[in-house]
Amino acid sequence: IQKKGLSLEEKRTLMMEIFFETKEVFQLKDIEKIAPKTKGITPMSVKEVLQSLVDDNMVDCERVGTSNYYWAFPSKALHARKRRLEELDKQVILTGVLQLHKYSNYVLMVGLCLAGKSNVTAKEAVSRWTDNVFAIKSWAKRNFGFDDGHIDKAFGIPEDLDYMD
Repeated sequence: IQKKGLSLEEKRTLMMEIFFETKEVFQLKDIEKIAPKTKGITPMSVKEVLQSLVDDNMVDCERVGTSNYYWAFPSKALHARKRRLEELDKQVILTGVLQLHKYSNYVLMVGLCLAGKSNVTAKEAVSRWTDNVFAIKSWAKRNFGFDDGHIDKAFGIPEDLDYMD
């Protein structure tokens, strides 16, 4: 049974280990010697893998004279992960805010449909959606420092949105 080669992601991970374990600065020729011996990355793919890491800002590269020097320290990876988490948080906020807008419109629509009616189940549904709107607003305020007025204005939520009597 023939052993399958490493995937690009596996090679990238192994190459990052070289940088993190040694905490040194390398020239391409050094990496081309070290990677096959220590991590089993084929010599033909070392340059491609290294360039992909540079392109993704995971490895730094600087030209000094006629040579290129490569390095990556664990602290940079930590900062990159933090930036990625911040980006994901922003996406979550946007999704939450869009849902907030959708739900607030839903609450208003159901409220208008119920005006003058005494349908207990429908009133409970309106209260539940109103809870959802307030919960998302509270989460956005707590995590991102948004104030009520800003959230209400940005998403068309009436300032007097409240529970039905």
